[in-house]
Amino acid sequence: MINGVNRALGGFALMLAGGVCSSVVQANDSWDKVSDATAYGLVAASLAIPAYKDDWQGVKQAGLSVGVATGVSILGKSVIHEQRPDHSDNDSFPSNHAAMAFAAATTLQKRYGWQYGFPAYGVAALTAYGRVEADKHHWRDVAASAVIGSISGWFFTDAFDNKVQLTPWVDKDAAGIAVSFNW
Repeated sequence: MINGVNRALGGFALMLAGGVCSSVVQANDSWDKVSDATAYGLVAASLAIPAYKDDWQGVKQAGLSVGVATGVSILGKSVIHEQRPDHSDNDSFPSNHAAMAFAAATTLQKRYGWQYGFPAYGVAALTAYGRVEADKHHWRDVAASAVIGSISGWFFTDAFDNKVQLTPWVDKDAAGIAVSFNW
């Protein structure tokens, strides 16, 4: 029963992110705003879902996945000076929005399975599509960013196992890891 409630809440959070995006499209018809809403909404969901589940290791892993993908894409922008399709600047490659979205989606999929991953990848794909439609990136930019984000998510995320919990502890004389089991 609790497992079904958790899946429903996770699905609701991802559908809410998608609903916000469709509202933005209808109100403003702006793919730039859609890609902002989907990317940041997916990052928020990748942090909120494990927090709701009291899975603090999952929050840490999501933060690392998204943080590293963001860092790699910012570094890439500073090294590779690719002009955007709208000619606004030379920060087209790679897409930070797509890298963040795919890192968040991969983290959710690897941590909690395809019931979270499938809708999350759909939102991430919408982010990438929105960046291209907004004339902020070429397809090669968002494709490379999807790879960057996915690798980051896979590297920093472990599958969730609520039967075994590892908790680090520190006091003034010692440090260690406590292991607890649910039967």
